Order: sequence, then structure tokens, then C-alpha cells
Amino acid sequence: MQIGVHGLVFTGTFDEAGLNTAISGTQAAGFDLLELPLMDPSSFDGALVRRMLDDHGVAMSASMGLDADHDLSSSDATVSRSGESLLENAIDVVAEAGGSQLCGVIYSAMQKYMTPVTELGRSHSAEALGRLGARAEAAGVSLALEIVNRYETNVVNTAREGLRFLDLVDHDNVHLHLDTYHMNIEEAGMLEPVLDAGGQLAYVHIGESHRGYLGTGTVDFGAFFRGLTRLGYDGPIVFESFSSAVVSESLSNTLGIWRNLWEDSADLAAHANRFIRDQLRAVATLDLQ
Repeated sequence: MQIGVHGLVFTGTFDEAGLNTAISGTQAAGFDLLELPLMDPSSFDGALVRRMLDDHGVAMSASMGLDADHDLSSSDATVSRSGESLLENAIDVVAEAGGSQLCGVIYSAMQKYMTPVTELGRSHSAEALGRLGARAEAAGVSLALEIVNRYETNVVNTAREGLRFLDLVDHDNVHLHLDTYHMNIEEAGMLEPVLDAGGQLAYVHIGESHRGYLGTGTVDFGAFFRGLTRLGYDGPIVFESFSSAVVSESLSNTLGIWRNLWEDSADLAAHANRFIRDQLRAVATLDLQ
């Protein structure tokens, strides 16, 4: 199991200087893995990223959130195909950088929709993901679909909806990605969705209800980590939090960061690393059989 951190905890830019900040911060805080946001895959030098990660002994994954011009779930086949092309590029970048997973909102645009998803749009997304799953498998990369709240997608908002959508995708290299921040909004509890996801759960985000320091909000982390332990989950567990003290104004607006709950990346990251490992250690002492 790898314990990781999202790159936006440390920086909002991912040129060579930004990458060094994120990778060094990841290593200093004691994490195993860095999740890099591919806001523009064409701007990433995969070979450079790989060398820098290897120099620090840090593993990587990557995430994306599609925009309206690349909405895989669009009823417009041209827009959906544009999203598929972007994700093909992202898969190639992740493989070049030595990563093994691409996750996030890669099945629709990450935005507030004003109407339900159409059946045509859902089909466009599922069919494209089936093709992308095959491409990613050939490149040694697995895909994980992040289940997010109703204000960020209209396709899947719960683990059970995600499982039904995977049936449409019908490719064994496409899995689920659960995030405690979104679960706290949409799910009836924090244990059952983990057990429901079962073997399809391939990636986890740990985030507090207000995106701040872990343990200071309303997320029932005890139940969530009991679920992971009961399931025997062994994939990445990645801390995610955002502050306009780090990310740009435009990205802060996209993410809805209207108030900051932290400013010190190093302290936040070190606290999160300890919190996650302590939670795992605590539930390991319980008899969950």
C-alpha cells in the first residue's frame, strides 16, 4: 500500500521548479507517492518527471478533471471524441513518467450540470472508456473513475452508481476511485460504499469535509478505514486538500476555494501523513473478521 499526497498541496504550477517543490515536499512529509494533476497533458515532460521522481525515490500517479470542451459524456460525438483524444495523450504521458494509474473525473466534465446526463451521453462516455481502458492496459496504466458529488458531475455520484456504470464500460482495466470528501456529501455512510465497491476499488482520496486538516471536520474516518481494512484494500491512499495560498486564483475559483483553512503546506502534509498511517495502524488492531 502506498500513502500519497496530491501535488496541489504544495504548488499550483508544474514546470520544473514546481515539480521540484511538489516532489521535495512529498518526500519531506514522509509520503510514498505523489499524485500529479494533468491539467494540460501536453505541457508535461514525462521523461523529466520520471527522472526527478527517481532521484527522490517517490512513486507517482496522475489525475484529471475534464472540461466542457472535452466532455466524454457529451451527446455531441465530436466533443466526446475530443475528450477521448485528450485522455489518450494523458495515458501516454503517465506511462512515459513511470506512473501506473490515471484517475479522476475522466468520464465527464468536472462541472455543475443543469440537467441529468442523457442516455446518449452516458453511452458515449462508457464506450470511449472501454477503448481507453484497452489503450491504457497496453501502456501499463490502469484507469480509476472518481465518484464525485452532484455539483461536479451528473454521471455517477455514489459507489453503487459507479458499479453500474462500470458494467456499461465493460473493461477490466477501468475501476473505481472513492473520495471521502465527496462520499461525505452523497453517501449514506462511510463503510458500506467501500464494501460495495469491493474489488473494483483501485484508488482512494482522503479529504476532510471542509478540505482542511484531517480530523477537524465531519468525515467518519474510523468507519472508512475499517471498510478499507475489512476489504483488504492495498491500493494508493492519497491525501487531497486545496488552498489559494498555494494554487492560482483561476484554479482556486474552479475548485471553489472561497476560504482558506491552511497556509503551511509542509505542516498540513506532515499532519496528513501521520493521520492516515495512524488510522491504518489503529484499525489493524481490531478483529474485523
